[in-house]
Amino acid sequence: MSNPVAIILAAGQGSRFRAGAGFDQDKLLALCCGLTGDERPVLEHVLMNLGNRLGRRLVVTRPRNTTVIAMARAYGCEVLLLDSTGMGDSLAAAVAASADASGWLVMLGDMPFIALATLDAVINAMTEESIAVATGEAGYGHPVGFGRGFGVPLQALQGDQGARRLFNAERVTEVPVMDPGIYHDIDVPAHLI
Repeated sequence: MSNPVAIILAAGQGSRFRAGAGFDQDKLLALCCGLTGDERPVLEHVLMNLGNRLGRRLVVTRPRNTTVIAMARAYGCEVLLLDSTGMGDSLAAAVAASADASGWLVMLGDMPFIALATLDAVINAMTEESIAVATGEAGYGHPVGFGRGFGVPLQALQGDQGARRLFNAERVTEVPVMDPGIYHDIDVPAHLI
Protein backbone atom coordinates (compact mmCIF):
# COMPACT_ATOMS: atom_id res chain seq x y z
CA MET A 1 0.00 0.00 0.00
CA SER A 2 1.34 3.41 -0.81
CA ASN A 3 1.25 6.24 1.68
CA PRO A 4 -1.13 5.20 4.44
CA VAL A 5 -1.73 7.83 7.09
CA ALA A 6 0.44 7.40 10.17
CA ILE A 7 -1.53 7.71 13.40
CA ILE A 8 0.67 8.24 16.45
CA LEU A 9 -1.30 7.80 19.67
CA ALA A 10 0.02 10.18 22.33
CA ALA A 11 -3.01 11.07 24.45
CA GLY A 12 -2.56 8.63 27.34
CA GLN A 13 -2.01 9.68 30.94
CA GLY A 14 1.14 7.59 31.48
CA SER A 15 0.01 6.79 35.03
CA ARG A 16 2.39 3.88 35.59
CA PHE A 17 5.34 5.95 34.42
CA ARG A 18 4.33 8.90 36.61
CA ALA A 19 3.97 6.61 39.62
CA GLY A 20 7.65 5.74 39.32
CA ALA A 21 9.13 8.96 37.98
CA GLY A 22 6.97 11.61 39.64
CA PHE A 23 3.55 13.06 38.93
CA ASP A 24 4.97 15.91 36.83
CA GLN A 25 6.91 13.58 34.50
CA ASP A 26 5.59 12.77 31.02
CA LYS A 27 6.95 9.54 29.53
CA LEU A 28 6.68 10.96 26.00
CA LEU A 29 9.19 13.65 27.00
CA ALA A 30 11.50 11.42 29.04
CA LEU A 31 14.99 11.12 27.58
CA CYS A 32 16.14 7.83 26.06
CA CYS A 33 18.76 6.77 23.53
CA GLY A 34 16.39 5.19 21.00
CA LEU A 35 17.77 3.49 17.90
CA THR A 36 20.22 6.29 17.11
CA GLY A 37 22.02 6.25 20.44
CA ASP A 38 21.31 9.98 20.77
CA GLU A 39 19.53 11.05 23.94
CA ARG A 40 16.21 12.58 22.95
CA PRO A 41 12.61 12.53 24.20
CA VAL A 42 10.78 9.24 23.64
CA LEU A 43 8.23 10.78 21.25
CA GLU A 44 10.96 12.47 19.22
CA HIS A 45 12.55 9.08 18.56
CA VAL A 46 9.18 7.76 17.39
CA LEU A 47 8.77 10.70 15.00
CA MET A 48 12.35 10.37 13.72
CA ASN A 49 11.82 6.68 12.97
CA LEU A 50 8.87 7.27 10.62
CA GLY A 51 10.92 7.51 7.42
CA ASN A 52 9.68 8.93 4.12
CA ARG A 53 6.92 6.53 3.05
CA LEU A 54 4.30 8.08 5.27
CA GLY A 55 3.13 11.32 3.75
CA ARG A 56 0.47 12.34 6.23
CA ARG A 57 1.26 11.98 9.93
CA LEU A 58 -1.33 12.59 12.59
CA VAL A 59 -0.42 12.82 16.28
CA VAL A 60 -3.33 12.46 18.70
CA THR A 61 -2.68 14.16 22.05
CA ARG A 62 -4.35 16.16 24.81
CA PRO A 63 -4.76 19.97 24.52
CA ARG A 64 -2.54 20.65 27.56
CA ASN A 65 0.42 18.71 26.08
CA THR A 66 1.95 21.85 24.61
CA THR A 67 5.48 20.42 24.33
CA VAL A 68 4.19 17.31 22.56
CA ILE A 69 2.14 19.49 20.21
CA ALA A 70 5.14 21.67 19.36
CA MET A 71 7.38 18.64 18.78
CA ALA A 72 4.82 16.96 16.52
CA ARG A 73 4.46 20.10 14.42
CA ALA A 74 8.25 20.53 14.23
CA TYR A 75 8.38 17.06 12.61
CA GLY A 76 5.70 17.95 10.06
CA CYS A 77 2.83 16.18 11.79
CA GLU A 78 -0.75 17.30 12.01
CA VAL A 79 -2.04 17.42 15.57
CA LEU A 80 -5.45 16.21 16.65
CA LEU A 81 -6.39 17.43 20.12
CA LEU A 82 -8.56 15.16 22.21
CA ASP A 83 -9.54 15.37 25.88
CA SER A 84 -10.17 11.63 26.16
CA THR A 85 -7.21 9.39 26.90
CA GLY A 86 -8.98 6.21 25.75
CA MET A 87 -7.28 4.43 22.88
CA GLY A 88 -10.63 3.73 21.20
CA ASP A 89 -11.58 7.41 21.27
CA SER A 90 -8.17 8.39 19.89
CA LEU A 91 -8.29 5.89 17.03
CA ALA A 92 -11.87 6.78 16.13
CA ALA A 93 -11.10 10.51 16.04
CA ALA A 94 -7.90 10.08 14.01
CA VAL A 95 -9.54 7.83 11.42
CA ALA A 96 -12.50 10.21 11.15
CA ALA A 97 -10.06 13.10 10.59
CA SER A 98 -8.40 11.17 7.75
CA ALA A 99 -11.36 9.21 6.39
CA ASP A 100 -10.17 9.55 2.78
CA ALA A 101 -6.93 7.64 3.48
CA SER A 102 -6.01 4.40 1.72
CA GLY A 103 -5.23 2.96 5.16
CA TRP A 104 -3.80 3.76 8.57
CA LEU A 105 -0.53 2.74 10.20
CA VAL A 106 -1.15 2.90 13.94
CA MET A 107 1.78 3.51 16.24
CA LEU A 108 2.13 4.29 19.92
CA GLY A 109 3.92 7.46 21.01
CA ASP A 110 5.81 5.55 23.69
CA MET A 111 7.49 2.98 21.40
CA PRO A 112 10.80 4.59 20.32
CA PHE A 113 12.64 1.42 19.26
CA ILE A 114 10.72 0.25 16.17
CA ALA A 115 13.02 0.04 13.14
CA LEU A 116 12.18 1.73 9.84
CA ALA A 117 12.46 -1.66 8.09
CA THR A 118 9.61 -2.90 10.31
CA LEU A 119 7.39 0.02 9.30
CA ASP A 120 8.18 -0.66 5.63
CA ALA A 121 7.39 -4.37 6.01
CA VAL A 122 3.99 -3.65 7.59
CA ILE A 123 3.16 -1.02 4.96
CA ASN A 124 4.13 -3.46 2.18
CA ALA A 125 1.78 -6.10 3.65
CA MET A 126 -1.21 -3.76 3.95
CA THR A 127 -4.21 -4.22 1.66
CA GLU A 128 -7.54 -2.46 1.56
CA GLU A 129 -9.38 -5.32 3.29
CA SER A 130 -6.76 -6.61 5.73
CA ILE A 131 -4.93 -5.79 8.93
CA ALA A 132 -1.15 -6.10 8.79
CA VAL A 133 0.61 -6.52 12.13
CA ALA A 134 4.27 -6.84 13.06
CA THR A 135 4.90 -10.16 14.80
CA GLY A 136 7.75 -11.83 16.59
CA GLU A 137 8.31 -14.62 19.09
CA ALA A 138 5.84 -13.08 21.57
CA GLY A 139 3.03 -12.73 19.00
CA TYR A 140 1.45 -9.50 17.82
CA GLY A 141 3.34 -6.25 18.35
CA HIS A 142 3.30 -2.77 16.81
CA PRO A 143 2.82 -1.11 14.41
CA VAL A 144 -0.51 -2.26 13.05
CA GLY A 145 -1.73 -1.34 9.58
CA PHE A 146 -5.45 -1.14 8.80
CA GLY A 147 -6.70 -1.08 5.23
CA ARG A 148 -9.36 1.35 4.08
CA GLY A 149 -12.06 -1.29 4.57
CA PHE A 150 -11.65 -0.88 8.34
CA GLY A 151 -12.48 2.83 8.38
CA VAL A 152 -16.07 2.49 9.63
CA PRO A 153 -15.33 -0.04 12.41
CA LEU A 154 -12.32 2.00 13.56
CA GLN A 155 -14.49 5.11 13.79
CA ALA A 156 -16.95 3.16 15.98
CA LEU A 157 -14.36 2.46 18.70
CA GLN A 158 -14.95 4.11 22.09
CA GLY A 159 -13.24 4.68 25.42
CA ASP A 160 -10.39 2.32 26.23
CA GLN A 161 -11.58 -0.21 23.66
CA GLY A 162 -8.67 -0.79 21.29
CA ALA A 163 -8.83 -2.21 17.79
CA ARG A 164 -7.85 -5.78 18.79
CA ARG A 165 -11.51 -6.83 18.61
CA LEU A 166 -11.34 -6.17 14.84
CA PHE A 167 -8.68 -8.84 14.41
CA ASN A 168 -10.14 -11.81 12.58
CA ALA A 169 -7.76 -14.61 11.59
CA GLU A 170 -8.63 -14.58 7.89
CA ARG A 171 -8.26 -10.79 7.67
CA VAL A 172 -4.98 -10.47 9.60
CA THR A 173 -1.66 -10.63 7.79
CA GLU A 174 1.13 -11.41 10.20
CA VAL A 175 4.37 -9.67 9.27
CA PRO A 176 7.28 -11.57 10.87
CA VAL A 177 10.14 -9.26 11.83
CA MET A 178 13.35 -9.61 13.80
CA ASP A 179 12.75 -6.40 15.72
CA PRO A 180 12.48 -6.41 19.53
CA GLY A 181 11.25 -2.81 19.28
CA ILE A 182 7.76 -4.03 18.33
CA TYR A 183 7.23 -4.95 21.99
CA HIS A 184 9.28 -2.25 23.76
CA ASP A 185 7.03 0.48 25.09
CA ILE A 186 7.92 2.87 27.88
CA ASP A 187 5.46 2.05 30.66
CA VAL A 188 7.80 2.64 33.62
CA PRO A 189 11.10 4.54 34.03
CA ALA A 190 13.10 1.27 34.00
CA HIS A 191 12.08 0.77 30.33
CA LEU A 192 14.14 3.81 29.29
CA ILE A 193 17.48 2.80 27.77
